[in-house]
Amino acid sequence: MAELATRDGFGEGLLALGATHPQVVALSGDLEDSCRAINFKKQYPARFFSVGIAEQDMVGTAAGLALAGKIPFACSFSQFVTGKTLEQLRMAVCYQRLNVKVVGSHGGLSVGADGATAEALEEFTHMRSLPFMTVLAPADALEARRLTMACADHPGPVYLRLGRAPVPAVTKASDLLQIGRANVLRRGNDVTIAACGVMVSHALLAAELLAKEAIEARVINVHTIKPLDRDTLLAAAKETGAVVTAEEHTVIGGLGGAVAELLAQQHPVPMRFVGVQDRFGTSGDPAQLMQVFHLMPEDVAKAVKEVLRLKQPA
Repeated sequence: MAELATRDGFGEGLLALGATHPQVVALSGDLEDSCRAINFKKQYPARFFSVGIAEQDMVGTAAGLALAGKIPFACSFSQFVTGKTLEQLRMAVCYQRLNVKVVGSHGGLSVGADGATAEALEEFTHMRSLPFMTVLAPADALEARRLTMACADHPGPVYLRLGRAPVPAVTKASDLLQIGRANVLRRGNDVTIAACGVMVSHALLAAELLAKEAIEARVINVHTIKPLDRDTLLAAAKETGAVVTAEEHTVIGGLGGAVAELLAQQHPVPMRFVGVQDRFGTSGDPAQLMQVFHLMPEDVAKAVKEVLRLKQPA
């Protein structure tokens, strides 16, 4: 199967919603082509609103449309739609618990040559700190399509994080998909790898590397970072005794932080965090940046070996 970017899956899902959900509308900050909302715009021009390069206005307009009974999908680059609009998201959307879907494309390092100013590496931290905000990070294009469609029927504010670079297909149409419920993609009882976004495919590859050394890793696709699937993650921690998290995002306050907060209170186990350390991104080819920032399958496998040395004997 050809690799597709998660933004492509979003574009397909949004277009499909246009036919099934007449109250769905879309907004863009002059980036509807890059965010893949362009086909919705062409098919439903009366339901598309271009606000120009004014992301704060876009979120405010989306809030107004939600108050009018619409289901707005506000689309832009992740850094712009979360970094520039935090006040509007906090007060206009989350404070009123409005049914606004915020779509951030080009998340993580996949922006590549655009560099640090456009590489969003902090959105999970910002978005999951907002009361009532649901935070989603699909692992591949199919999951992005399915989560987009699920968003329309999920009440309240949602943040959907998408990438620019093509990613391997790791999910199937037959997989159970439910917002707030993680999916176990590989069984194993030696260690848990909880991952999101492109790092799910890297976690699966890491598990294959580890299996060659007789280490069986359980791989969990945590597509919903908030609300976290407490039951699945707690069961994994209890059954494997060690956890590694993997995300194309800062290790401060993202998926790793969310899992650590849960386990610290319910069932502490040794943990390691694979992600971007306390720094900004930089320009470069996305594939090379994943190596530079130590987000490769080999890096996940290395973190697993480190955490296993801290694991309590059964």
